[in-house]
Amino acid sequence: MALRFSANLSWLFPQLPALPARLEAAAAAGFGAAEAAWPADCPAQALRAAAERAGVWIVLLNTPPGDQEAGEMGLAAVPGRQAAFRQGLAAAVQYAKAVGCPRIHVMAGRVPQGADRAAVAGEMETTFVENLRYAADLLAQEDMIGLVEPINNRITDPRYYLNTPHQAAAILEKVGRPNLKLQLDLFHCQIMDGNLSRNLETFFPLIGSAALGRASPIPSLGHIQIAQVPERHEPDSPGELNFPYIFQLLESLGYTGYVGCEYAPKGDTSEGLGWLRSYWESRGLQRGGTSKATE
Repeated sequence: MALRFSANLSWLFPQLPALPARLEAAAAAGFGAAEAAWPADCPAQALRAAAERAGVWIVLLNTPPGDQEAGEMGLAAVPGRQAAFRQGLAAAVQYAKAVGCPRIHVMAGRVPQGADRAAVAGEMETTFVENLRYAADLLAQEDMIGLVEPINNRITDPRYYLNTPHQAAAILEKVGRPNLKLQLDLFHCQIMDGNLSRNLETFFPLIGSAALGRASPIPSLGHIQIAQVPERHEPDSPGELNFPYIFQLLESLGYTGYVGCEYAPKGDTSEGLGWLRSYWESRGLQRGGTSKATE
């Protein structure tokens, strides 16, 4: 089955200042789905109206980052910020409901400024597990999926708490909720661990089935994001990753979620989508990823 791609509006079409305009540009480029970080400056009604006009689904949003002036980038694993986390989560759920988005990335956050990572690791894990259980139960009431994403601390964010898929998998096991899944950005995964083929094969089939008391496995990968390494540009730009191979691997694994395009375009976003048009053509699909047989 062909992959489904989502335009990350926080990264693509940066020449357009507003999310609704970026969403309409994504639709014009052939995307049928879009995602974004926390859309603080865009009312939900405006984004939903733009999505309906364009015929695009909003498939992923983040929880609010917290106090960015104080250096926060998520709150779920930050001790002492539980009340602010719950308040932000409630706002994210309300916004996601308003725009019809079924997935929320629950951002872990950073090791507190001045703290030693090893010294606070245990307390941060305990906080993260408790907050994720609370989040999962709240999201389940709305039939939503929660996602956790490892972010590399070698290049992108040295103080981010959640850094590897293996760390995320261990935490998801402890949380033990079926509507919490892994969000795997291959850019971060390659930087931290490499060995993408084995990691995808490992984390796609199941996670947490023992903790949940289930006889059958549950899918662990709820969302994937892509960018070339190390410059974080288009998938067909020079770099370490062979995306045609990765796309074929994901298809062979039976991945049916979205693949988010979270990269910094080298130039004009639409002109840089040759890799996506080539993918569609190679799968016998028309622009937008739909079957030519339906034309």
